[in-house]
Amino acid sequence: MKEPIRREIAFAGPLRVREAEDGKRSRTIEGYALLFGVRSRMLCDWYDAYYEVLEPGCVTRETLDACDIKMTMFHNREKILARSNMGVGTLSYEIDDKGVLFRFEAPNSPLGDEALEAVSRGDLAGCSFIYSTSEDTSKGCVSYERSGEKDQWGNDILLRRVHRIETVYDFTLAADPAYTETSVTRREVEEAGVSLPGVPPSVQPDDAWRRQVCEMRAERDRVVKL
Repeated sequence: MKEPIRREIAFAGPLRVREAEDGKRSRTIEGYALLFGVRSRMLCDWYDAYYEVLEPGCVTRETLDACDIKMTMFHNREKILARSNMGVGTLSYEIDDKGVLFRFEAPNSPLGDEALEAVSRGDLAGCSFIYSTSEDTSKGCVSYERSGEKDQWGNDILLRRVHRIETVYDFTLAADPAYTETSVTRREVEEAGVSLPGVPPSVQPDDAWRRQVCEMRAERDRVVKL
């Protein structure tokens, strides 16, 4: 049985500080943590190149309300700006046709002031989030198809469509979201025993990880051959 894998996907804006009713700057920061139907930058997972698209309806209010979601800066759990734990807390969100819109009041703290200033200046221009879902295509959570493009070595670039997200772990403010490297994926590649160029594997893989890598490769190879 394939276990869910944590993934990170990033989006460029819009991220802004709302204006107060009197025209002054408020402490409310809002933006989209995830966007539907937007193709990601090319990602690399298990040495396979692919694009990722979050399909409309892939996440529900019920799913979000069942999660403990931290609003952070740069995915740093020591820099928490807001939080929604089982749908209750200082982080609010809503789902519309565009994606998941979040909103929170920056805390009256040096970190909150830092976030307000960085967003106002445009230094923090977008968001990303970490989520997990089942890689078992028979469950209907994800599907793969050929994008019609090839990488620099002539290999097919796949399109990974996410139909259902099972868990969301955090939303974060990001500096260059459209170009963010998927560091979560990189760590998991290493844990699976695959050595990325110039990066020695830090953890010896166990049998479960080996099986999962083989299963994911077999599924992608099947799609490419269709």
